[in-house]
Amino acid sequence: MFEVFSTPASDRFFEDYTVGGTYVLGTFSVTDDDIIAFARQYDPQMMHIDRDLAAKGPFGELIASGWHTVGLTMRLVVDKFLPHNGLAAPGIDELRWPRPVRPGDLLTVHATIQQARRSRTKPDRGLLHILLEVLNQDGDVVMSLKPVNLVRTRYPEATD
Repeated sequence: MFEVFSTPASDRFFEDYTVGGTYVLGTFSVTDDDIIAFARQYDPQMMHIDRDLAAKGPFGELIASGWHTVGLTMRLVVDKFLPHNGLAAPGIDELRWPRPVRPGDLLTVHATIQQARRSRTKPDRGLLHILLEVLNQDGDVVMSLKPVNLVRTRYPEATD
């Protein structure tokens, strides 16, 4: 069962996230032209920019740069998941690309809250430990990462 937010991102706070809850953030796909355009600018490896060489390589065709997948995922995370509260993230752990993203793949982003706790030093915010998974149309995970996000609390005076 997937969770649904009862509040829009503009009104979302730490208390609106459910530990153990998984949220579906949306879907996206990429074309071979998208893959080449991104890779030419940011990750110009042959498997991302040269159709002929990629076809002769281990994947048999162009594949998307993992960084391209990160960027497209981040757009959904910002638009659909994170509160619009201006706090920065302290980092991510365990970024993995277990399967390639191929032209035409339909990718779905899931966000699961693994842990949530109030900041010990700043009661106006909490820390969310999240598992982000990007799945292709076959249900295979093509990317996973574990970001930690700071989120403002609705009730800064409350304690755990």
